[in-house]
Amino acid sequence: MKKIAAVLLAFALPLWLVAAPGDVRAQSRAKLVVYSTLETDQLGVYKKAFEADNPDIEIAWLKDSTGIITARILAEKGGGQADAVWGLAVTSMILLDEQGLLLPYAPKALAQIKPSFRDAKNPPSWVGVDAWVAALCFNTAEAAKRGLKPPRSWRDLLDPAWRGQLVMPNPASSGTGYFHVAAWIQMMGEQAAWDFMDGLDANMALYTHSGTKPCRMAANGEFTVGIAYELAGATARQQGAPIDTLLMQEGGGWDMDATAILKGTKNLALAQRLADWSASRPANEIYSQYLAVVAIEGVKSDIPFYPKGVEQSMIKNDFAWAAANRQRIIDEWRRRFDAKSEPK
Repeated sequence: MKKIAAVLLAFALPLWLVAAPGDVRAQSRAKLVVYSTLETDQLGVYKKAFEADNPDIEIAWLKDSTGIITARILAEKGGGQADAVWGLAVTSMILLDEQGLLLPYAPKALAQIKPSFRDAKNPPSWVGVDAWVAALCFNTAEAAKRGLKPPRSWRDLLDPAWRGQLVMPNPASSGTGYFHVAAWIQMMGEQAAWDFMDGLDANMALYTHSGTKPCRMAANGEFTVGIAYELAGATARQQGAPIDTLLMQEGGGWDMDATAILKGTKNLALAQRLADWSASRPANEIYSQYLAVVAIEGVKSDIPFYPKGVEQSMIKNDFAWAAANRQRIIDEWRRRFDAKSEPK
């Protein structure tokens, strides 16, 4: 595990910190340092809402990709600068918990959280925020130019007609990339899934280090299909891109963002207040502005161009298996396919 973390950190892009420059009040507030993989626009909204309800606390974000943040926490071994994680894949949370790097805590609203959105232990080590789900970002304009029809099944993407028109995230650095690979293995069986990915690789143009980038590249017309997640497609369409968000008929993988308190925090009481707020109904109502599947039942979402049937498309996901086999799967994926990954 030490070697894994060291290798990942050696190639890590520097985390960037989002604070509140020029905010005079921040000088008199307690600072809570929080790791996150969430999108930048979400970070600003969540920070503002949390601080409005907790005016004596200032959040300072440390944001990066799933792989980088997971490796950093593993390497810090409870002696890092951050107090909490708000927005990290559950597969990573399970790995961190197994290493004893999370502090169990039961948020005040825990009884309202869906059972599938929380660690089963009492008190839980992590609590889910929202789920993001496998989808294709399909550029209708580019497809029309090339006479390509919308794929309905994952195996449709093995057709040679898609050669050079596919892009997806690298599972070593992207939580989205990993949930795709882990889901294909669960859905198809191990050998059949690697055979499928061999065929997919033949048509793949590039593996990115961001889960959102494949959809952005499809939206820009660089490629016809970005293998990504449902919100990325809806967002691209909202911004005027000719993108249809497609769910595959077999269903697909998914993961969820979660919140946890980090071992070694010097601000435990403040981190617990963050955990309370992140699991609250008001917080879930804000999450639903970005992702339709959130942790509290009955919270409605009305996201423009969001595809229908997302919850029905979510496979029965064995997160414990995905976490336990993560490094083995990533090592095999790298051996086979890393040559097409974009430079870090």
